[in-house]
Amino acid sequence: MTLFPGLLLEQCSYKDQFDNLEKHTQWGIDVLEKYVKFVKERTEIELSYAKQLRNLSKKYQPKKNSKEEEEYRYTSTRAFLATLNEMNDYAGQHEVISENMTSLITGELTRYVQELKQERKSHFHDGRKAQQHIETCWKQLEASKRRFERDCKEADRAQQYFEKMDADINVTKADVEKARQQAQLRHQMAEDSKAEYSSTLQKFNSEQHDHYYTHIPNIFQKIQEMEERRIVRIGESMKTFAEVDRQVIPIIGKCLDEITKAAESIDHKNDSQLVIEAFKSGFEPPGDIEFEDFTQPMKRTVSESSLSNSRGDGKSEPKFGGKSKGKLWPFIKKNKLMSLLTSPHQPPPPPPASASPSAVPNGPQSPKQQKEPLSHRFNEFMTSKPKIHCFRSLKRGLSLKLGAGPEDFSNLPPEQRRKKLQQKVDELNKDIQKEMDQRDALTKMKDVYIKNPQMGDAASVDHRLAELGQNIEKLRIEVQKFEGWLAEVEGRLPMRTEQARRQSGLYEAQNTSAVNSCAQDRESPDGSYTEEQSQETEMKVPATDFDDEFDDEEPLPTIGTCKALYTFEGQNEGTISVAEGEMLYVIEEDKGDGWTRIRRNEDEEGYVPTSYVEVYLDKNAKGAMTYI
Repeated sequence: MTLFPGLLLEQCSYKDQFDNLEKHTQWGIDVLEKYVKFVKERTEIELSYAKQLRNLSKKYQPKKNSKEEEEYRYTSTRAFLATLNEMNDYAGQHEVISENMTSLITGELTRYVQELKQERKSHFHDGRKAQQHIETCWKQLEASKRRFERDCKEADRAQQYFEKMDADINVTKADVEKARQQAQLRHQMAEDSKAEYSSTLQKFNSEQHDHYYTHIPNIFQKIQEMEERRIVRIGESMKTFAEVDRQVIPIIGKCLDEITKAAESIDHKNDSQLVIEAFKSGFEPPGDIEFEDFTQPMKRTVSESSLSNSRGDGKSEPKFGGKSKGKLWPFIKKNKLMSLLTSPHQPPPPPPASASPSAVPNGPQSPKQQKEPLSHRFNEFMTSKPKIHCFRSLKRGLSLKLGAGPEDFSNLPPEQRRKKLQQKVDELNKDIQKEMDQRDALTKMKDVYIKNPQMGDAASVDHRLAELGQNIEKLRIEVQKFEGWLAEVEGRLPMRTEQARRQSGLYEAQNTSAVNSCAQDRESPDGSYTEEQSQETEMKVPATDFDDEFDDEEPLPTIGTCKALYTFEGQNEGTISVAEGEMLYVIEEDKGDGWTRIRRNEDEEGYVPTSYVEVYLDKNAKGAMTYI
């Protein structure tokens, strides 16, 4: 194995090699820190990706108590919901990747880098210390060598001076003796310096041998081991990097398998059947239109395309919703039809002085139910039971369908009405069960209080028990009412009773002589256009009289007055502009949709928000009340 001490082959450059190792190890630490930074950024990407996936899944989750929840009964939308849930789990696996990489790689390598820096610092400190020691020994050797050299030269000069003095006959014996002693002293000093230099040289050689063959190789060996551990550690971290991803692959694959399974569970036949069940009306297709023979010199009868169901002889026949064959649209003039289709269905704006509609004492609330496409309502309106009604009644009927419906859902087709009634009965039964559970719990509590008076006063729950009893009784009355309507729809009852009519808040005119004048429309107090399964007398009406009826529509009578509290700019079709403080006539009450119909003169009438006016109804008007 090649070790870093091999770098000492050239002893003269050992210092340079030491510097090279120092630079190399620092580069290795920089590489390790770069890899740590890379993994950290990868974990941030995984967390961001997981967060975006979760937000995406949450964004498309169905909202509670919304129409979207109803849409998830279809297999395709349920499969989409399963996909969203699986994507949420998929995001969770990316969070696991981020957590594992942070704990197993980023955290561990960060601590290891700190330890590596400390170890590297210690090794190079030892190296510098050894280098300083050998340099000190070298300086001592050089000093000893120079001193020995100087002493030798001094001894040679002293010897030469003695010999010169000894050969000169003119020099006294004392001077010669002095020179001899000086020469001997210099020779002794040279011998001492020689011995010291020899000793220092041996010591330096020993130190140098230890330095180059023991100390520095050991330091280099430690640096090499440190560097190799760093290399092994970064390799292990890269393996962990791959393993963290590989561990979640089976779970991610399972998520993808669940998405595939959800996609394979989509049943187009089942979804189609659900649509059929959801929108099935229960009406039968209209029959054929009878041929009208204009060549016969007899009074022409009104065909099935008119507003009556006469079949030529004028006899009264029982009519049912499934046999509706009349069509109203050929007789509705364009301007009246457009007015019908453009009545204000949107919720009215809040008054200027309030921050929101809820801040107004009588402020209307926006309708909660989803409006069906106008074309569906229009088609249903066109295929409804053909009876003679003035345009005002027809307009109120369609407005009711587009807004808040009657309590008995009589504005819906039979099948849809049956479903709504059944749903209402089920909801009321659940409410009754909740109230009964509360009553039972309070009854038990009262028994406990009676047996153990120290636990509480038994009379304290009597008031609540009375309230629960009243609530249960009210709910049972509601259930009976809706069950009656449900029985009627399902055919268990032959016809609606007068009590059912009163409960639903609907009534119909029985006097068929009011057909031409439209004085008695079949219009409920809330303005709904009802379709009853009862026997009515069918009338023969010439088409010219029918057309004239729409042109000469009888104006609605005034039921009170009102004062405009705020200025309202009626920009939508069917609305009317009013100025603050203006007095106007009320011709139609607020039916719960937040709009009141008013009249300025014979030619100007329309709707304004109820919260914008103060209404004073006549005491004789039905259901008279004051809106403030």
